[in-house]
Amino acid sequence: MRNLLRLCPLLLALALLFGAEPAFAGKRVALVLANSAYQHAPSLTNPVNDGSVIAKTLKDAGFDIVDSRHDLSALETRRVLRDFADATRDADIAVVYYAGHGIEVEGSNYLIPVDARLERDTDVYDEALSLDRVLVAVEPAKQLRLVILDACRDNPFGKTMKRSVASRGIGRGLAQVEPTSPNTLIAYSAKAGFTAQDGDGANSPFTVALSKHLTTPGLDVRRAFGFVRDDVLKSTGNKQEPFVYGSLGGDDVPLVPVKVAAAASPVANPQADIRRDYELALQVGNRAAWDAFLAQHPDGFYSSLAKLQLEKIGAEQAHAAAIEKAKQAEAERDRLAAVGAQKDAQIKAAADAKAAEQAQLAAQKAKEQAQQQAVAAEQQRVNLAAAAPSAAPASTASPAGTNVASLTPATTPADLSRSVQTELGRVGCFSGQADGNWNTSSQRSLSQFNRYAGTKLDVKVASTDALDTVKSKPSRVCPLVCEHGFKADGDKCTRIVCGDGYALNDDNECEKKRAGKPTASKPATSRRDDSEDRPARQRPQIGAAGGLGGLGGDAAGIATGARRASGGGQVFCTNGGCRPVNRGCHLEYRGGGGPGNDANAEVCN
Repeated sequence: MRNLLRLCPLLLALALLFGAEPAFAGKRVALVLANSAYQHAPSLTNPVNDGSVIAKTLKDAGFDIVDSRHDLSALETRRVLRDFADATRDADIAVVYYAGHGIEVEGSNYLIPVDARLERDTDVYDEALSLDRVLVAVEPAKQLRLVILDACRDNPFGKTMKRSVASRGIGRGLAQVEPTSPNTLIAYSAKAGFTAQDGDGANSPFTVALSKHLTTPGLDVRRAFGFVRDDVLKSTGNKQEPFVYGSLGGDDVPLVPVKVAAAASPVANPQADIRRDYELALQVGNRAAWDAFLAQHPDGFYSSLAKLQLEKIGAEQAHAAAIEKAKQAEAERDRLAAVGAQKDAQIKAAADAKAAEQAQLAAQKAKEQAQQQAVAAEQQRVNLAAAAPSAAPASTASPAGTNVASLTPATTPADLSRSVQTELGRVGCFSGQADGNWNTSSQRSLSQFNRYAGTKLDVKVASTDALDTVKSKPSRVCPLVCEHGFKADGDKCTRIVCGDGYALNDDNECEKKRAGKPTASKPATSRRDDSEDRPARQRPQIGAAGGLGGLGGDAAGIATGARRASGGGQVFCTNGGCRPVNRGCHLEYRGGGGPGNDANAEVCN
């Protein structure tokens, strides 16, 4: 069974070589055009630099032909396109990259050579090169026809160009295009109708992203442009969005195939097999597992580590036996003392208990020493594996007595943990600080990686297997989750800030604050006349004649609410009529009321 498992890499390589669909590896040709030194318009800084970067990228990717030209006139450009069309006749993949000025007139796109004047709109037909002419040059390619235009910059001729027909439209950026030939893609550095940035550095943001993703081995060209789009949006603050027009079939079409032949003859590494057996025995962790490992691998670096593990187990067992013997000796001593045994027997039992206690202490010390040696040896093994996972350990030929823990480590466990934390952060699974402390947060991050990547890595330790597996992921694995009050901004969460008069609601949206209810005004502190202080049900209405409306007979003598006289003072009303309240006095409601008993009293200061 072991031998069969060790044949798996070879069987997998053979399956990839013969059984799987072969990666595309036909003839690939490319033409790179870059115009910076315009004679009748302001020069551009980056196109020639961009052309050099793309030409080098394609050459390094193994393209059969990479023809790189810059600052060409209209006539020179036509000749170069004619010669390139001849090179594409037996090609499977043909790529044209252009950096410079472009213009859209009446829905058609044109590349502008460096000698173009474009004094009037119709000059574009004579002095510029249409995109259709470029598509004719790549048309003979069998597998993929790719045209990349970093030409969506501001048009310097648009403001000065004379219009022969007022209705003729000259657009901003390039116009949307739909290729008529199959297996054709046209990539714009900016979406149709928008302009692209030339970049603050030596290259445009579009070219930087292209050089990073376009020639990734085995990566489908459509996915490559998807990564390019993400990078450009991020680097330009979402101001520039590259776009691809055209369509391909269902098969992946990478510009650079995966080198399957290299996997067909894997180099056997016996140390890797021994290491896997050692790690399996370490997981089981009992004497039988280590005995089985040493029976299979009696010599070498890992056998020395296994013997240290066995010594640790033996010391732990000896310590447990010493504890049990000490308990029994102490119990015998106490028993003899309780039954009043002879003095000689008690002295002997006490001596046995003392010896058992000393043996227990010695066994405990031996156990701790064995555990420390085993831990140090295991730490050294992890260090060596992190330094060179596929190489044999430096002490493979060391005898069993070699002090493994004394070897100078190539790296520390903290460095390995820090590396795993850094890679987990890169793929979006770890948000803490990469401090090398493999704590609960780090374990939870690796567990989350297992969930979304479909792996089964051991989360308890930071291992080289975990580091290699996480490193193999080219982009984000774990989704970005932002708490309430934050929003996703690229690969991080940023706080949502609402404007004045707006507040954040439960849906993480800013909404206008509701106006608060007006605060009731406090009642006036100065005393008012009785008709305003008393409840409405206590206010008898005064008739027009000065009497009490609705009240007759003795009831008319009940206290009434005072009313304002024309002079602004209070008046006091009884059955006999109403009179003004004296100056400096006011009415107070005393309650009661009835014939001859006024409820309102006149109080003077």
